[in-house]
Amino acid sequence: MLKVVLARLQQGHRTLRYPEGPAPELPSNFRGRPEIDGAKCPEGCRACAEACPTGAISVTDGARLDLGRCLFCTDCREACPEQAIAYTSDPRLAVRDRGDLVLAEDQRALKLAAALDAKLMKLFGRSLKLRQVSAGGCNACEADVNVLNTVGWDLGRFGIQLVASPRHADGLLITGPVTRNMELALRKTYAAVPEPKIVIAVGACAISGGPYIGHPQAHDGASAIVPVDLFIPGCPPHPLTILDGLLRLLGRIEEKSGPVS
Repeated sequence: MLKVVLARLQQGHRTLRYPEGPAPELPSNFRGRPEIDGAKCPEGCRACAEACPTGAISVTDGARLDLGRCLFCTDCREACPEQAIAYTSDPRLAVRDRGDLVLAEDQRALKLAAALDAKLMKLFGRSLKLRQVSAGGCNACEADVNVLNTVGWDLGRFGIQLVASPRHADGLLITGPVTRNMELALRKTYAAVPEPKIVIAVGACAISGGPYIGHPQAHDGASAIVPVDLFIPGCPPHPLTILDGLLRLLGRIEEKSGPVS
């Protein structure tokens, strides 16, 4: 027992101080919000759009990138002959409106998620209980959600907890493309959450269907089944991206742009 106590003292404070302190250092190969440099795009070039496995890029009326469909896979970047597409290190990606995930060329910022309205903030601002629903996911988004419950992130210190029953929850956190086999389960789980309630879609699958877009056995995301209040893109989104979105929804982070610190 004494050795355990000594080891714990040597480890010191292991929980991240974010958002009061600096954000965790991200690896050099981390892929955050992408950017398209329209000045570099050759006229009539469709290389990036044709390379994208989910149809996230449109070049019909200037280049546009749908982050809700994006897998952050770099196929578009590698296909572009002029290197017009680059990934920044900015992990802040969560938005309240699905349309805000569509980036126009040369767009350098997202309309990041705003806080809940005053009534919901009064109810959920200090204590938010979420039931996580894996609606056919591959377990990547689920794993990064679970990371937030580790000692390094300690999601509970913000009053946010994942609960076992929808009847004890304030809302749902959904991952996966919502397969047909999970449709009824999702509907029943949503119905079991007391009103008022919120829904958070985490990952490309839960937002748009991800790589399963258009598949007859999937619903192209949670919005086809339930109303969604927060969209957190990524494949999977980094734990920092998920945490940033949750804290913005609860009004804990309010800055609209600028570097992460």
